[in-house]
Amino acid sequence: MRLIVSIILGLALLAGAYFLSQKIADSKQAPKGKPNKTANSVFVAVAENQDMPIFIETNGTIKAQERIELFSEVQGVLLPTQKAFKPGQRYAKGELLLQMDSKEFYSSLVAQRSVLYNNIVSIMPDLKFDLPESFQQWQKYLDAFDIQKNVKELPVALNEKEKYFINAKQIVSTYYSIKNLEERLVKYKITAPFNGILTEALVDPGTLVRTGQKLGGLINPAVFELEANINAEYLDYLKVGKRVQVSDLQGKHNWTGFVKRINGLIDPTTQTVQAFIQVSGAGLTEGMFLEASVTANTESNVMEIERSLLSDDNGIFVVQKDSVLTKIPVEVVHLSDKKVMVRGVQDGMLMLSKPLPGAYDGMIVKISNPE
Repeated sequence: MRLIVSIILGLALLAGAYFLSQKIADSKQAPKGKPNKTANSVFVAVAENQDMPIFIETNGTIKAQERIELFSEVQGVLLPTQKAFKPGQRYAKGELLLQMDSKEFYSSLVAQRSVLYNNIVSIMPDLKFDLPESFQQWQKYLDAFDIQKNVKELPVALNEKEKYFINAKQIVSTYYSIKNLEERLVKYKITAPFNGILTEALVDPGTLVRTGQKLGGLINPAVFELEANINAEYLDYLKVGKRVQVSDLQGKHNWTGFVKRINGLIDPTTQTVQAFIQVSGAGLTEGMFLEASVTANTESNVMEIERSLLSDDNGIFVVQKDSVLTKIPVEVVHLSDKKVMVRGVQDGMLMLSKPLPGAYDGMIVKISNPE
């Protein structure tokens, strides 16, 4: 009996506690929040439309227009020259760059000249009696022959008989063999094809240079080319000879170049075309990274703003007279890396000049321009 009473009292106690808690919860009221009347500070600019040119902007590294990689066409020991063959060394056009020992080759060339001389001497008696009209010109050729100098061109045959006779004595074939050796002898010396500076040197005096071995590189530091990738939609505005403004990344130095060549192929993956801009002037160096700007066409009734002020749905925020932010749609005319050219903002509107994080249509703001 006592157990039943205890159970009934416990259930009654739990039921009472439950009803009491429900009553307390229903009696609570949510605290009334105070409306946030704090206005966000913004910076604005007065909209002013005008006619503005569109600039095609690109960048890239410059390379010397005149450049050459030096290779050896002959084999020999490299000899010391007046100027050390080292990177940074400057050479004038025609100045000696490299020279290889050619004594052995020169001796074989002189020997071949002597063979030609002896062959001509051996036919002189026959010419005197069988071809007297040709004897005199061959005699003059022998009198001027010098085995230490390049052989002169053979006399022209006066008739078919002389032509067949000279060829039968192997004189013509020997002559052209010698001319081939003389051309090869020239390759033991390498001269500068233009005024330039050595950018790479791979050999030193005393090195045995082999045929086909790379020796170094030479560039002309006076004229450079900038390879630019231009969007294909601007191809109509890009013409050979058009002037281009070029500057360094800091914008401290500027040069004027021109479009020299335009590739006839549009890259199918990027829809860009290669344009080569020639530029020259003081301060330019091989491999320098430059920015180029080409004037395309001029758009009317537009204005330029920072790209950060343009929303994803092509709208910008303006401040109405009641200090309320309002987003208005604009037409995007041209995009660059940092700027965007838009149309559709009325003159005199107060638009944001700096982005406002979390901005939305209807936000209360306060203009904080210094003026």
